Amino acid sequence: MSSHNRKPELPDPVTLEPELSAWLQSPLGQALLDAQRQALYPVLSRVFGYHVLQLSCAPQVDMLQDRLVGHKICFAPAWRPGINQPVASIESLPLETDSVDAVLLHHALDYTNDSHRLLREATRVLRPGGRLLIVGFNPVSLWGLSKLLRWRPRTPWNARFLSRRRLSDWLSLLDFNVDKVTYGGFLPPLKHPRILGKAADFERWLDKLGNPTGAFYMVVASKQRVPLIPVAPRWRKMQRPALGGPLPETGRVASQPGRAAGRARKVVPLRPYRRHTPDHE
Repeated sequence: MSSHNRKPELPDPVTLEPELSAWLQSPLGQALLDAQRQALYPVLSRVFGYHVLQLSCAPQVDMLQDRLVGHKICFAPAWRPGINQPVASIESLPLETDSVDAVLLHHALDYTNDSHRLLREATRVLRPGGRLLIVGFNPVSLWGLSKLLRWRPRTPWNARFLSRRRLSDWLSLLDFNVDKVTYGGFLPPLKHPRILGKAADFERWLDKLGNPTGAFYMVVASKQRVPLIPVAPRWRKMQRPALGGPLPETGRVASQPGRAAGRARKVVPLRPYRRHTPDHE
């Protein structure tokens, strides 16, 4: 089997967390995060609700701004010094069903071996009508090309780089409606200081053109499934008739007393009974 057909060997979440967090703090990682926050800001400002969950392989990187979110929820894969988030697996969340108003998957699908399980878990905790925001690496970009050209890719190039079309198909199977798809991170994946200094200009110029070759895509989807609430039938109360009360009259003549005389049947009088006696008496 060729190396192109094999799935990339994803690192363990405990090992990945410090590596990805360190790369996101680099100049190139900071330029990418700035572009992602610019794309997330108008969407988060329109999210209705209080509880927002961020599922990320680098939980120390806060993508939810305090002024936009009431209660932020984020889990770490394992405890280590400096970690202040609760520890849990993002594929098995300790949250109730339909308890979160919005879920942000920040490169979580890029580093999971079971994308369907992660999406089902995010769907379970999201309330009906809630928003699902997915930020992932775009394979149709200079960053995707850079991943293919690396013999032994390191973080972040060891991610899966899922296509946006495949992701949209998965969301439709889970009863999601894709509301919006945007692209960002149009800077080339180079560490040159002059290129990084022009990152904001790249975003402004190419975003106006609607260029779909950005380093990342952001998919905004809404959960359409509405829980069925059983409605109890409303039976009209009937009063129990009192014992010995008269039965209701159901005949047409009796129900219309004004027409009773005109529609009464003719009574034929019977002849009185007469005993027959023989003639010899």
